[in-house]
Amino acid sequence: MKGQNQKLKLLYLAKIMYENTDENHMLTVKDIIKELEKYDITAERKSIYTDIEDLNRFGIDIITERQGRSNYYYCGSREYEPAELRLIIDAIASSRFITEKKSKELIKKFEKNVSRHDAKLLERDVIVSGRIRTMNENIFYNIDTIQSAIHNNHRINFKYFGWGVDKKEHMHHDGAWYDISPWGLAWDSENYYLIGYDEVEDKFKHYRVDKMLYTTENDNERIGQEEYKKLDREVYTKNHFRMYGGTKHKVILVCENRFSNVMIDQFGRDIPIQKVDDEHFRTCVDVYVSDQFLGWVIALGTGVVIESPDVVVKRMREIGERMREMYGGKT
Repeated sequence: MKGQNQKLKLLYLAKIMYENTDENHMLTVKDIIKELEKYDITAERKSIYTDIEDLNRFGIDIITERQGRSNYYYCGSREYEPAELRLIIDAIASSRFITEKKSKELIKKFEKNVSRHDAKLLERDVIVSGRIRTMNENIFYNIDTIQSAIHNNHRINFKYFGWGVDKKEHMHHDGAWYDISPWGLAWDSENYYLIGYDEVEDKFKHYRVDKMLYTTENDNERIGQEEYKKLDREVYTKNHFRMYGGTKHKVILVCENRFSNVMIDQFGRDIPIQKVDDEHFRTCVDVYVSDQFLGWVIALGTGVVIESPDVVVKRMREIGERMREMYGGKT
């Protein structure tokens, strides 16, 4: 007597092979018949052979491996290899701009792309809890709205906030609406940013996506297209150090040779490197000088010195003087 789900036999067989098998976990025809019985489906050995052929013709890679007198079957190539999913899952788990709740949901979805055996290995050392994360659950809605506006060549409106000492959201610009032409998204320093054109200030600016509220698409056409064509988004992200604002300068740095790796990691392989002496080199980088950039240089210690321009050197001296005033005389 046939089971109630008999008409769905091929679909359930694909499900069984996809979820339960991989190159280290195989099933015999006898095993497959038992698995189908769990779904109230009866099957004969000959029909299983035919079904496996049908799955292969459809594009589901079912591999047959002979061991002794028996054939063993497993699902071969998949859309994602375990190593590829490991990279994706680690990126999700370590991303500050994704809430803990959404991180766990996404990881569970991606784990469905491998067998349950590989899924257990993937989730074994995934650490989500305890990281500093965004608390804005609307971030995915924001991204969807931004992408839709870009596709439709529309502007967006939103309100923008920062955290106050009372640990509450405090709106920028007294809660006024921002009217921005969105042109791209960038991931930098563990945060996600909108890169958009501000008509009022007549320039490109960036905004933390997790700090945008009430984001909506309007019917007004975007502006800034010609400016965007001239904008190298990778260079823009790199030059706006940690995505903080500032005035753009060509900054010349004199560094000890041991910092060549640090400079190339931060600014790319295209930076010039000129020998000063056997222990030092000179490089020139385009950067929007902010306190965050100067703080980064300070953190490198005496091994990196800003040589020019004078306005940046002067600003660094002022920071040094402020630090001495704040901490001088204390033990």
